[in-house]
Amino acid sequence: MYEQLQGEDFEIISVAMDADVEAARPWVNEAAPTYLTLVDRDHVLSSLYNMVNVPQAVWIDEEGRVVRPVESGGSIDILREFDPEAGGFKPEAMERAQAAKTTYMEAVADWAKNGAESPFAFSAEDAAAHVSQTSDDKMLAHAKFQLGCHLARLSRDEEAQALFAECRALHPDSWNIFRETTERMEGGIAAGPEFWAKVMALGDKQYYASVDMEGMPD
Repeated sequence: MYEQLQGEDFEIISVAMDADVEAARPWVNEAAPTYLTLVDRDHVLSSLYNMVNVPQAVWIDEEGRVVRPVESGGSIDILREFDPEAGGFKPEAMERAQAAKTTYMEAVADWAKNGAESPFAFSAEDAAAHVSQTSDDKMLAHAKFQLGCHLARLSRDEEAQALFAECRALHPDSWNIFRETTERMEGGIAAGPEFWAKVMALGDKQYYASVDMEGMPD
């Protein structure tokens, strides 16, 4: 999509939320992107835009106006349809997930070509209405997380882990903070028993919030 839209004054900035740059490197190398790719070691972007998960996206026009505030970047809530015994998702869940990605990518392309005339671009009022709310506890969690990352880089692990525990308690909805501060599997992904226990405890809450976009499957 990026290559096809080069003539439309369109840019993608991809940001990995990884305190350890080396954790992101193999994923970036595998994707071999031609667009700008950054690594946000302190999750500054999460703090500024109230991002709680990945992949999340925000659309910003050429005037610097947020056209679509933070939302799931084409992912839908199928995580609890994962079959551990089969080691993958049910086929019908994968079909819905692929349809969602296609719908989202087509919407991005439409906006890149048509700008404010795109039906997927929010008005200023609608964009404001879609901004997720933050709180003092959430902001404190981000501040403590950044301090924890700094201490971890100084090998002050006990102090860092104490702060990370506070972060998870202050901002339990942040999967970015949780994954960065909890157990990792051999491949570096935080998808062990603690992660799945948190997922399964969500109840009626979503892991990926629904995207307000026509044609987006549930």
